Amino acid sequence: MFDIVFTHPDFVVINKHPNVSVHKDDGDTMLLQEVAKETGDAQLFLVHRLDKMTSGLLLLAKTSKAASELSIQFANRDVNKFYLAIGSKKPKKKQGLVSGDMERSRRSSWKLVNSQHNPAVTQFFSAAAEPGERLFLCKPHTGKTHQIRVALKSVGSGIVGDPIYNTASQADRGYLHAFALSFHYQNEHFSLMCDPRNNPLLGEKWNHETVSLGIESWIAPWDLPWPKINK
Repeated sequence: MFDIVFTHPDFVVINKHPNVSVHKDDGDTMLLQEVAKETGDAQLFLVHRLDKMTSGLLLLAKTSKAASELSIQFANRDVNKFYLAIGSKKPKKKQGLVSGDMERSRRSSWKLVNSQHNPAVTQFFSAAAEPGERLFLCKPHTGKTHQIRVALKSVGSGIVGDPIYNTASQADRGYLHAFALSFHYQNEHFSLMCDPRNNPLLGEKWNHETVSLGIESWIAPWDLPWPKINK
């Protein structure tokens, strides 16, 4: 269900396994309660969210004060977030920026449109993967629902195993992973990373040789030469 990655007196960071809901779905155990049992905290507070499909770093506050302070940082886009994904086709461009408003589409899906009133903004690099696939490193500057899944579909490379945006793709999971977080808290800087390789619970594709080489080249994503964008 999860692994503990880092603990601090005011927060804990876990690696959420794929197909685990952050909220209580039908038949699901409440994730925060399970983490609290392991950490010994009376209560934990959700600061941000990950889709059920998405694995990786999830920050949980131990107090309401810490939750408020950290939530403001996420809302103000002061937290740098980095995601790994494997797309199912060669993208229209190998790196760049995806920006546009998101609108409701069919059922539980969203779509990207050309307007820029309140856009979802995602930067990305990509690298070689297995034949017919592409490895992505994404840096979202906003926090919209399904943002990276929609962004990669918009460049022609829907995520492998995504049950909503790439229904023809069959895999052992949907390949989106919250890889790294970089932020300040009470005058201290934190850079945390969760490598999905060599963890059988996170999916086999991360361990393929070409994919692994790509991940290795991005192991400190906050140090990469991300082009400046106007927030």
